[in-house]
Amino acid sequence: MSDHIQASRADGRGEDELRPVRITPGFTRNTPGSVLVEMGETRVLCTLSVEERVPAFLVGTAKGWLTAEYSMLPGSSPQRVSRELSGGRPNSRSREIQRLIGRSLRAVVDLQAVGERTLYVDCDVLQADGGTRTASITGGYVALVTGIRSLQSEGRLEGDPVIGQIAAVSAGIVAERPLLDLCYQEDSRAETDMNVVMTADEGIVEVQATAEGVPLTRGQAERLLDLAWKGISELLHHQQDTLSGHTPTS
Repeated sequence: MSDHIQASRADGRGEDELRPVRITPGFTRNTPGSVLVEMGETRVLCTLSVEERVPAFLVGTAKGWLTAEYSMLPGSSPQRVSRELSGGRPNSRSREIQRLIGRSLRAVVDLQAVGERTLYVDCDVLQADGGTRTASITGGYVALVTGIRSLQSEGRLEGDPVIGQIAAVSAGIVAERPLLDLCYQEDSRAETDMNVVMTADEGIVEVQATAEGVPLTRGQAERLLDLAWKGISELLHHQQDTLSGHTPTS
């Protein structure tokens, strides 16, 4: 990695480097599963809760459901974010993000094995510095697995409905250069912003990419996907280390 590339990023990273990652399990005690996920200065609290009922369209099917909720808390950004409860419902951005989180996690869950109950993954942004939705998916997966383990130990759930592993990361074109894991300073001036969700077997669950002004070329898209997979591979290892009780080295 050249000095020029490292010096070009606000925090001195190379173009293919993640921000420092930390996943702290058991961050709260009132839910079956909880983690604090930190990606650089972005911090998200992810929790798993369960209700012994399902949406009306699943009643009588012996099939469960998994859904997600996402919010940015007051104090998570320099300008105060109003609590969405005061508006009566989530704003359009939050709805879009929580649907993404739910779709992503359902991709690695056997809903038949959940039984007629609903799993809720709540993702609350404590501090935002870019990549909150991807951090929510990465942390939400760990909260899901730790929560499932707790439900199993309590005898509330038989078997393991988690059938895969999933993580997500951002990438983008900034000043005509492809970069992995954008902080807010980079994201705010990116020509292209991409969010990628992938499973451990390299399956693509979702790709969200938006070009501002200059269209994204196929070559650039492929480079961003390569960067994303490199970052996701590292995040999968962080998840595994957390779930096995090991302390990651970085």
